[in-house]
Amino acid sequence: MFEKLLTENYTVLERFVKFKVSNKFDAEDIIQDTALIAYRKFDLLRDKSAFKPWLLSIARNRCTDYYREKARRLDIPLDSLTESSISVGRYGVAENSVVHETLDLLGDKDKQILYLYFFKDLPLDLIAQRLDIPIGTVKSRLHYAKKSFKEKYPLAPTAKGAINMKKLPEFMPEYKIRQLDAEPFPVRWEEIMGWFIVPRLGEKLSWAMYDFPEKKRTEYAEIEVVGRAEVHGIEGVEIVSVEYDPMECNSAGGQKEVERHLVAQLTDTHCRILSESHKENGIKKYYTFLDGDPFLDNWGFGENNCGNEVDIAPKGDIVRDNGVITAKDKNFLLDVVGRYEVEINGKCFDTVCVIDCYTYIEGAMSEQYIDKNGKTVLWRRFNRDDWAFDRYKKKWTEILPDNETLTVNGITYVHWYDCLTDYIF
Repeated sequence: MFEKLLTENYTVLERFVKFKVSNKFDAEDIIQDTALIAYRKFDLLRDKSAFKPWLLSIARNRCTDYYREKARRLDIPLDSLTESSISVGRYGVAENSVVHETLDLLGDKDKQILYLYFFKDLPLDLIAQRLDIPIGTVKSRLHYAKKSFKEKYPLAPTAKGAINMKKLPEFMPEYKIRQLDAEPFPVRWEEIMGWFIVPRLGEKLSWAMYDFPEKKRTEYAEIEVVGRAEVHGIEGVEIVSVEYDPMECNSAGGQKEVERHLVAQLTDTHCRILSESHKENGIKKYYTFLDGDPFLDNWGFGENNCGNEVDIAPKGDIVRDNGVITAKDKNFLLDVVGRYEVEINGKCFDTVCVIDCYTYIEGAMSEQYIDKNGKTVLWRRFNRDDWAFDRYKKKWTEILPDNETLTVNGITYVHWYDCLTDYIF
């Protein structure tokens, strides 16, 4: 029975460990250790139907041991090795929380007493003993430390669901795109692909979709990071997206308003989605990075869902010459193809153009213009001429004969719609 259960769950085990451990050789060792420990302790598992979570709990403990051993080798005090640092993801160390960033702004005495009181859960009398000061001094110092923390904490409390963002215009503003002779600049792009939001506490935005050639706003979304979250031991943040009049594929069963919950993670090298949930026909549906194709086909990107790289610069995988694009034959194809000035809404933005070929949907590509702040100024979607022909019964050059076209490796693509965020307004 053990061999059968291990075989059925081996892919999930492998995916879980490789998410948490970057070194593939170390990850393989942990996978083998986990399987060996599970074999030795299998008789202790009374409920065999709980094999999968039991196996992953062993793997999680082995990953924790791995990072603790790394900490010892690097001479990092174990007291400073927090759970979030143990649960770093495969492609880098996760962003520090706003709480820790705020603590770093405080003086040593304030930081010390807040740490002892909130993180070590020590009562006031034990803090007084440890610091060798009167308990009255502890109370006074704690009072002023909390006040100082509150003054420096950047996030004002928000009532649940209280998202009040500026709506984008009903019609797409006119814009001009002009290629520049200058070399593309390297940029740190921390947004989630396709969602335009940076997965960091305090972030929020609205974005809208504009169909062409009418240029009328269709789908509209308000998005906000609402707190920290964890999926299968990987730490990230929870994002709530409320989508109004979504296109059919996003409507979750034909709804006119869809509330979607994402958990996403920003590391020092990548940005990725860990899970998605929404309600459809009265049923709450959940998808996580361990769910294979049902998750990866819609929410994942990169090998083993590593996510999109945040430090981007030209790689030479995609080359653009005006409306002619030449792309290498490889998976997860995304590259910087040039530097462009985008004039929109009365403003000019110096940007790099990032082209994405076939990332989520075969037969679809996009242009994304990103400025030096790492923010999307304009996003444009193109369809291969025969994309979804069985559904639409026509080619896109027939459906949208007046829209702009590009060629990718000699195949025609037709401009479908654009997206804007409130960043440019």
